[in-house]
Amino acid sequence: MKHPASQAFFRYWDAARGLADAPSRRDFDPGPVRGLLGDSFVLACDGRRGHPIRMAGTRVCALFGRDLKGEGFASLWDGAGRGRIEELITIVANESQPLVAGVTACPEGAQSGRLALELLLLPLQGESAGMASVAGLLAPLTAIDPTEKLRRLGLTGWRYLNRQPAPRPGRQARHWRVAHGITLFQADGGSAGHPK
Repeated sequence: MKHPASQAFFRYWDAARGLADAPSRRDFDPGPVRGLLGDSFVLACDGRRGHPIRMAGTRVCALFGRDLKGEGFASLWDGAGRGRIEELITIVANESQPLVAGVTACPEGAQSGRLALELLLLPLQGESAGMASVAGLLAPLTAIDPTEKLRRLGLTGWRYLNRQPAPRPGRQARHWRVAHGITLFQADGGSAGHPK
C-alpha cells in the first residue's frame, strides 16, 4: 500500500477483526478512523445490482461530482474493468481476502492526463449468512483539481494482502508426577484427574 490513508485503514480493520478472518459490521466502529471516512465507502455484496454503494464519504463523492449512495460500484468502471472489479469484490467478500489495487481515472473533458488512485477493499462479515459487505477506501496518489470530475475508473493492477495471522492464545501445559514413571499432563488450565 502506498497511501498513508490505506495503511491506516487496513491497520484498523486488521485490529478490529481480532481472531476472525474479517470483522463484523457492528464491530467495525468508524470512530477511530474518523479522519479517513471522507475517502471510504461500503458496498453491498450484490453482484446482480453491480454491488450498490451503501455509504460513500464526502471526498469520494466529490471526485465524481455527485452523491454515489445507491449507485452500483461497478458502474464507475470502464468496460474492461467492470467485470474484473465485480469478480474481485466477490473474492474479497466470499474468501475474506483484503485487496489493494492501482486505479487510473481521466477527468471529464480531458483527452489525456490520467490520474492515479489507490483502492483498498476489505471484507466485513454480515449479521447472517450471505449478508457480507465490503469496506473500501479510494485515495488519490496524484493531486486532483477539485473542480475536475472523474469519468470511468480503470484497473492497472492489484494484489491480495497477506494478513498477519491473528494472535492465538498459547497452550500452557502442566504436569504432575503421580508415581515413578507415570506423569499426567494437563493443557489449557483444566483439571487433571488422578488415577485410581
